[in-house]
Amino acid sequence: MPIATVNPANGETLKTYEPMGEEELQRRLQLAEATFRTYRTTTFAERARLMDKAADLLDEDQPEIARTMTLEMGKPVRQARAEAAKCAKAMRWYAGHAEALLADEEPAASDAEDSGASRVRVRYRPLGPVLAVMPWNFPLWQVVRFAAPALMAGNVGLLKHASNVPQTALYLEDLFHRAGFTEGCFQTLLIGAGAVDDILRDERVKAATLTGSEPAGRAVASTAGEMVKKTVLELGGSDPYIVLPSADVDRAAEVAVTARVQNNGQSCIAAKRFIVHTDVYDAFAERFVAGMKALKVGDPLEEDTEVGPLSSEQGRADLEELVDDARRGGAEVLCGGQRPDGPGWYYPPTVLAGIHRDMRIHREEAFGPVATLYRAGDLDEALLIANDSPFGLSSNVWTRDEHEVARFARDLEAGSVFVNGMTASHPAFPFGGVKRSGYGRELSGHGIREFCNITTVWQGL
Repeated sequence: MPIATVNPANGETLKTYEPMGEEELQRRLQLAEATFRTYRTTTFAERARLMDKAADLLDEDQPEIARTMTLEMGKPVRQARAEAAKCAKAMRWYAGHAEALLADEEPAASDAEDSGASRVRVRYRPLGPVLAVMPWNFPLWQVVRFAAPALMAGNVGLLKHASNVPQTALYLEDLFHRAGFTEGCFQTLLIGAGAVDDILRDERVKAATLTGSEPAGRAVASTAGEMVKKTVLELGGSDPYIVLPSADVDRAAEVAVTARVQNNGQSCIAAKRFIVHTDVYDAFAERFVAGMKALKVGDPLEEDTEVGPLSSEQGRADLEELVDDARRGGAEVLCGGQRPDGPGWYYPPTVLAGIHRDMRIHREEAFGPVATLYRAGDLDEALLIANDSPFGLSSNVWTRDEHEVARFARDLEAGSVFVNGMTASHPAFPFGGVKRSGYGRELSGHGIREFCNITTVWQGL
């Protein structure tokens, strides 16, 4: 895949870049290693000052970088501005909380004495250069939710961003540099996917984090395992959205539309499988389909656009294959289902009903504005359908029954359970999945400690 900005609204190539040469790549790896030796000794106060400055600059740059993101990957520009604001918020959150999250811990004095020590401490120390392999769908947020905690912990970052968002990738390096971080603290590597393996094998790189497809995650995990290096993986998702009889069905249907088409439907944590109790199925389906039909699809730079194009021609083709396979298997198309005429990689908001296990879309992630509707006879069947997926990223449950809340919180196979609301990430809460959605956690104290050496310091009597 060439490293280039291609406007998905019309297919026009706006800017291309040559991949970084081997000599420059080695220079940057060496710079990262050298920078870490000194940066790791900086105080939390100094790192926080720099991170707060980066947040201030990002707020100032918001209109420009939002337009860049929209031109590169097609998200509606209002959503792009919201993404930039969310990144600044996360930067400030880690600037204000990192020191407390990574403070030394002291086990109980009785345990220290029992071990023969006068004092025992647990310290969180940075690992070194961390490679981040990041996707195009949230080109700022995916990177910042790694970079803010990693830098605040004293690590340095090496970014291999998706090849279709090079301008956003370069902006991030420039942002941290303008904020005052030393040049080697955060570097963007304009390289193809084929170069990742060699970088991960380099002894100067101590760990890696990847958000992306399952095949990409397998490749990184395989090499990291061979090299015995820590990884965090956030991969695909096919999140269930369960609606039970006690729910506010009107509100559930309204939120369901946004939950499915956020970011043009290209979000790992977007709700994709809508599992509705038979008692409220018809009412929910009617409102949900009407909401999907009413969405404005169009130029993502226009303020009132709600759904823009998919990020690539291949992405649209992949989505069409899933819909066509479901249609051949007997699925009913309640709305959408046909690509529009004209330029750009648009696909209409689509709802499919009558899904069964033999359809690809039941097992595979639909990365675009396509929803699948399931009818469940009771709570147990809803849980069975929800867990019948190779993925386990997040989930949504709509009910006013506390017994049902407790049951789903216990039995849903997912990294998050959102009750009566849409899945969203927040810097204070851990984020990640189970099964083929990956392992490890981002955000919160759990996320900042992922790339730390948890060190026991034992002092004798």
